[in-house]
Amino acid sequence: MQAGVNQVKKGMCLELNGDAYLIVDRQHVKPGKGGAFVRIKLKNVRLGTVIDRTFRPDEKVTVAYIEKKNIQYLYSAGSSYEFMDHDTYDQITLHAEQLGGVVYYLKENLEVAALVYKNKIIALEPPIFIDLKITTTEPGIRGDTSRAGNKPAKTETGMSIMVPLFINEGDVVRIDTRTNEYAGRA
Repeated sequence: MQAGVNQVKKGMCLELNGDAYLIVDRQHVKPGKGGAFVRIKLKNVRLGTVIDRTFRPDEKVTVAYIEKKNIQYLYSAGSSYEFMDHDTYDQITLHAEQLGGVVYYLKENLEVAALVYKNKIIALEPPIFIDLKITTTEPGIRGDTSRAGNKPAKTETGMSIMVPLFINEGDVVRIDTRTNEYAGRA
């Protein structure tokens, strides 16, 4: 679907060079000299890279339709990960390269949102907060302030994070998936 650059808003998706891009920021600039233009900051949905593009106000762009589907993580076998579509009960196999950092949040039966573009899954969105068990961490020593009250820890999925000194092995912590940081005890 074609739309004028003046009609697009932050949060919409555009199609450029066969890829889907999310509009992160949009500015209408009217300099003192010369014609007005629209500066748009775009994030590639599949790769996560951010680019800046400048358009004339009368230019047309292609709006990309990205569907969100809820799918459930089942299990992994080597570098392939199995998911189930809730609507059709079909099994979907994705490889580690397609998942990127989402791999560190996957636990059995976890619900994730799949971003589907042109009938192909291009990215997964985990829930904003996820609870993971700490498998390895060094014991916290009372009065140790050399590391600002944090210590390294590894979760059950293999992700390394910084946690407060009072967290021990076996504790379940809540992690913010937007920042990959400790958000509290579960």
